[in-house]
Amino acid sequence: MFAGLPELGISNGEDLKETLTNCTEPLKAIDQFQTENGILLPTLQSALPFLDLHGTPRLEFHQSVFDELRDKLMERVATIAEGKDEDRYGKLKELLEKSFPLVKMPSIQPVVMQVLKHLPKVPEKKLKLVMADKELYKVCAVEVKRQIWQENQALFGDEVSPLLKQYIVAKEAALFSSDLSILHNFFSPSPKARRQGEVVLKLTQMIGKNVKLYDMVLQFLRTLFLRTRNVHYCTLRAELLMSLHDLDISEICSVDSCHKVWPNSCVQHVFYVTKMLMVLLSRDLSMILCDPFSSNTLVLSTVRNLQELLSQDALPRDSPDLMLLLRMLSLGQGAWDMIDSQVFKEPRLELEVVTRFLPAMLSVLVDDYTFTVEQKLPCEEKTSLSYPTALPDNFNKYLQENRVACEMGLYYALHIAKQRNKNALQRLLPALVETYNDMASGDIFLHLLTAHLTLLSDEFGNEEFCSAVFDGFLLNSFSSKDNVHRHNLRLLLHLHQKVLPSCVETLVKTLEPSKQSSDQVKELYTRLTEKLEAQKKSPPQPDEAPSLDLHPVTVPTTASTPTTSL
Repeated sequence: MFAGLPELGISNGEDLKETLTNCTEPLKAIDQFQTENGILLPTLQSALPFLDLHGTPRLEFHQSVFDELRDKLMERVATIAEGKDEDRYGKLKELLEKSFPLVKMPSIQPVVMQVLKHLPKVPEKKLKLVMADKELYKVCAVEVKRQIWQENQALFGDEVSPLLKQYIVAKEAALFSSDLSILHNFFSPSPKARRQGEVVLKLTQMIGKNVKLYDMVLQFLRTLFLRTRNVHYCTLRAELLMSLHDLDISEICSVDSCHKVWPNSCVQHVFYVTKMLMVLLSRDLSMILCDPFSSNTLVLSTVRNLQELLSQDALPRDSPDLMLLLRMLSLGQGAWDMIDSQVFKEPRLELEVVTRFLPAMLSVLVDDYTFTVEQKLPCEEKTSLSYPTALPDNFNKYLQENRVACEMGLYYALHIAKQRNKNALQRLLPALVETYNDMASGDIFLHLLTAHLTLLSDEFGNEEFCSAVFDGFLLNSFSSKDNVHRHNLRLLLHLHQKVLPSCVETLVKTLEPSKQSSDQVKELYTRLTEKLEAQKKSPPQPDEAPSLDLHPVTVPTTASTPTTSL
C-alpha cells in the first residue's frame, strides 16, 4: 500500500516497525515519528490536542487534509495543462517524476493518472511500465492509452475487436427483428442517430485526433470485410468518418479523401460530387458506397430517375444523372473485388445494362402505369386489357448475370410491393429465384421484402397470391439457407391470421426445423406453433351481431300519441 515512499525519502510502515523494535521508550518514539512525518505546519501542533479532546482520530484528520490537498493538486494539474505557459509540460513532467513512484498507492494514483492524461507525450519508459501492469493499464485515461496503442497495434486490436463484434451482432439482430413494418425497418434510423450509436461513439473516443489509430481501425475494417464479405463493416467505416466530422476532428477529416467528396448527408445530394467523385477513387470510397445505407439511397434514386425519364419520354442513356448513379452503384458493388485484388480502378459498367436492361425495365414500369390507369377508368371506358404475365426478353438473364441489374430488379420488387401492386409482384417474384450471386437470399433484401409484404396482408387470404409469395419464391431455398428459413417464419408469424388456414397448415409442416436448424429457427418455429395453438383455443368471433331480445315496452298514452309497443 505504501510502495514507493522510501524512494522519495518518506518513512513508511516498515520504518515505524523498525523504530519501535529498537527503541527503549515506545511512546516517545511514536511521538517523534508523528512529528517528523505529520503535516509540517508549526501552528498545527498546538491545535491537534483539541481534536483529541473532541474524540477525532488523528488518522481521520490527516486523511481529510490529504483528500483536500489531492483534489486541489489535481485541479492545479488541469489548470497548468490548459494554460499558455510555454514550460507547462516541463512542469508536468517534473511532477510526474516525483509522483510516479507512488503510482501503486491508491490514494496517490489519481494524481499520477491526471498528470499522465495531460501530457501529450508521456516518456516512453513510463508508458512501458503502465502497459506492462494490467491494473495500471486498466485505470489509465484514454489519452494515455492512445499513446500506448499507436505503438502497439495488437493491443489496440484486442480493445477494438469486441466493439466490432458488438456492432455486427446488433446490425444482424436488427435484420431479424420480429417487428415487421415498412415504417420501422433496418433503414429507418436517421444518419445522425446511427452516428451516435454506442460502438461508433466508443471508437470515436478511442481514436480522438490520432490519425495513426484511425488508419488502424480502417485497416481492421478492410481486413474483416475482405475476410467475411459482411457489408456492415462498410457501414461502420462510413459512420465512423461522419462521427469524426460531427466532432470537427479536422486532423483526421482533412486527410481522409472520402471526407472531401462525401460531406454529411452527401449521399442524399449525390450530384454535388459529380466530377470530383470519380477523380478521387479509392478503396475506402468504394467501401463507403458499399455501405447498405448508401447503396439503398443510390438504388432508390435510380428508380425515381427512371420514373422521371418515363414521364419525359427520354432514354436512360441520355441522362447524365442516371449514369452517375449507376457508376456509383457499380463502384460500391465492386468494393470487395477492389480490396481483394488491390487494383483500385473503377469497374466498367456494362453497356448492355444501359442499352438493353434499363429500357426493358422502363417497359415494365409502363405496364404498371398503364394497368393502374386502366383500373381507375369508368367501367364504360375500360378495355379488356389484362396484366402481362411475362417479363421482357432477357430480363431474367440480366438479373442472373449482372449485379447492377440485379440490385435494381430487387429494389423494383420492393417498389411495387410498396405500391401494393400484387399483379406486378406475382409477375416478378419467379424471376428472383435465380439472381446474381444469390442476392435475393440476402438478409437485407428479405428483411425489406417481408416488411413491404405486410402492406399486402389482406391478399394472403388469396391462395394464388399466397402460393406466388411462398411457393414461387420464399420457399425455394429455405431448406439450405438458415437465414431464408428465419425470414419465412418471421413473415408467417406476423401474417398467419391473414393466410388461408389450409395454407397455414401446409406452411407449418414445410417449415418445421430439422436437427441441423439453428436455435433461432427452432425458437421462431416454437413461437409460431404456440401462437397457432392459442388461436385455436380462443373462442371464435361471431360472424353476425347477436340478435337483441327486447321486451315490449308500453309507451304512455297522450292526446296525440297512440298506444303502441316496441
